[in-house]
Amino acid sequence: MKERMVKEQTWTVQGKWVLITGATSGIGLAAAKALAAREAHIGIVARNPVKAQDAIAQIREAAAGQQIAVDLFLADMSSQSSIRHAAADIWARWPRIDVLVNNAGAMYVQRKLTDDGQEMTWAVNHLGPYLLTTLLLDRLKESGQARIITTASHGHKMARKGIRFEDPTAQRLYSFPQALLGGANFRYGETKLANILFTAELAKRLEGTGVSAYSFDPGLVATNFNQDNGLLARMTMAVMRRFSRTPEKGAETLVWLAESADVGGISGAYYADMQERTPAPQARDANAARQLWEVSEAQTRNSAM
Repeated sequence: MKERMVKEQTWTVQGKWVLITGATSGIGLAAAKALAAREAHIGIVARNPVKAQDAIAQIREAAAGQQIAVDLFLADMSSQSSIRHAAADIWARWPRIDVLVNNAGAMYVQRKLTDDGQEMTWAVNHLGPYLLTTLLLDRLKESGQARIITTASHGHKMARKGIRFEDPTAQRLYSFPQALLGGANFRYGETKLANILFTAELAKRLEGTGVSAYSFDPGLVATNFNQDNGLLARMTMAVMRRFSRTPEKGAETLVWLAESADVGGISGAYYADMQERTPAPQARDANAARQLWEVSEAQTRNSAM
C-alpha cells in the first residue's frame, strides 16, 4: 500500500508553510504550537473565528517571541462550497504549501445530512480532507518536496467489513437495530478506515511528484471530541479521559511526520508512536482504496463555490 520514493536529502520544518485543519483545540492546536516553536509559518483552517483567534494567540505565544506568521482561513469542513472558498483563499494568499495536515474530525451519534446531501461524519472526516487536498495538490507539487498528513485512528479496526459503499449516507447503520448496536461508532470507524485508504491511494497518484502522504494514529487523547452528542457521550468521554494521553502527547507523531527527514523516502504508510505500523487488513485493500477515490470524486464533483 505504501510507495517508496527518493529519500529527501535535507528537511527541516523551519520556514516551511504548514496548513492545519482542526487546529483550534486538541492535537491540532498542540501540533500548531509545537511547529510554530520550530519557526514554521502556520496557517489554520477553522470554522469559528472567535475560537480561531484564541488559538492564534496561543500559537504565537508558543513561538516564544519569534516573529512567526499565523494565518487564518475560514471553512466549515462539512460544507463543500465552504471548502472550495477556503481553497481559493489559500491559493490567493499563500505562495506555497510545504505541509498539509488534515486533522479536523467529528462523530455524530444522530444521523445528519449536510447541505450537499452527505452523512455528516463522513463529510467532515473524509470528504472534507479529500476535497481540500485535491484542490491544493498543484500548490503542494510546486514546493518540490511536500507532505500531506492525515489524522486517522486505531478506530479504523471497528469497520471490520470495510466501507459499506452500498450505503453511502449510512441509513442502515443509523437505523434500528443497528443504532442500538453502535452504528455511529461503526460509521466513525469507516471514516477512519477511509483516511488510511485515501492516504495509500493518494501516495500512488503522487508517485514521482515529490509529495509524500502519511496517515497516523494519535492514540486515545483527552480533547473536546464528541462533546456535542448528548449527556451520555459526554459522560463516556469523561470516563475515557482518565485513561487518555494529553493533546501534546497525541500530537507527537504528527509533529514528527512534519519535521523528520527519516520518513522522507516513504509515502502511503501508517504510523503510531513515531513508528510505521501495519493497519488492519481492510486498510490494506488496494481495490477498496481505488474505489474510495472514485466514490469520493463523484461525491464532490457537483459542489459549487
